[in-house]
Amino acid sequence: MKRFALIGAAGYIAPRHLQAIHEVGGVLVAAYDPSDSVGHLDAYFPEAAFFTEFERFDRHLHKLSERNLGVDYISICSPNYLHDSHIRYALRMGADCIVEKPITLRPWNVDGLSSTAASSGKSIFTILQLRLHEQVIALKAQVQEKLNQDPSYIFDVDLTYITSRGHWYYASWKGDEEKSGGIATNIGVHFFDMLQWIFGVPTSQKVYIRTHDRASGTIEFTNAKVRWFLSINAQTLPTEANGSRTYRALTFDQWSFDFSQGFTDLHTASYAHILAGEGFNERDAHNAIAMVHEMRELPLQSIDANAHKLASLPLADHPFYKKR
Repeated sequence: MKRFALIGAAGYIAPRHLQAIHEVGGVLVAAYDPSDSVGHLDAYFPEAAFFTEFERFDRHLHKLSERNLGVDYISICSPNYLHDSHIRYALRMGADCIVEKPITLRPWNVDGLSSTAASSGKSIFTILQLRLHEQVIALKAQVQEKLNQDPSYIFDVDLTYITSRGHWYYASWKGDEEKSGGIATNIGVHFFDMLQWIFGVPTSQKVYIRTHDRASGTIEFTNAKVRWFLSINAQTLPTEANGSRTYRALTFDQWSFDFSQGFTDLHTASYAHILAGEGFNERDAHNAIAMVHEMRELPLQSIDANAHKLASLPLADHPFYKKR
């Protein structure tokens, strides 16, 4: 039975990690979050020690280690901008770590973490769940089969992901680009990881829209041209959403790929993958981190014929969004 600690126990994504730890047969021995809204611990690990002060959490883990009861893994569900420091903490504690996406906000931080992990003898794993989605695996195989037949073929791809968020988003750390990385990073990095996993390193990018509630651009790969649109604004939902507040769509030429099913059940598969010695490490995450970092830095381009069809939707300021 593997022993876990968790940083960021009150976060939106934490219940999926708790469920995954439970379903792979692990035990959570300690959890930390500055917020005490962690009642969901009771559904999985009511006996876990919980702390709202990092110093007390740290001391507890040290005491366990002194009694040869240390943790094997520290799972990290903290705000994006804290991932780097929390990963380094886990490695110093002599634990492997499992980090929610994005592993860091900047690609050079990934390089630094690789060096630290090598020195510690421990491993960093990250959640790249779409690589374990059965339909994505099948899609990658279809793409490769097509390219084996015609290496010069160029796929025409549209990616649309809209996940509506309420006013709370803008008051939280997620609404601060310095802390979340912005829309493309916070809600899109795993989709961009999926694309580069299928097509390889991109050759060029353009960004047309980059605001508090949406982002849109194009990515060119050697064998694909991708138009993408991401949004947290329910007003951008197309009629195809059929009343749902979330819409995911991916089209590859004649293939229309629906990953609405099974999308939220992949954390357990990710944990099982890691415990089997096959997890994705920080190097696996590097390309996608570099992509979304470039999306934040690129100058905006005027919308043209290559842009996603939703990129031209009217923009509006949000009353709760504070421009920083």
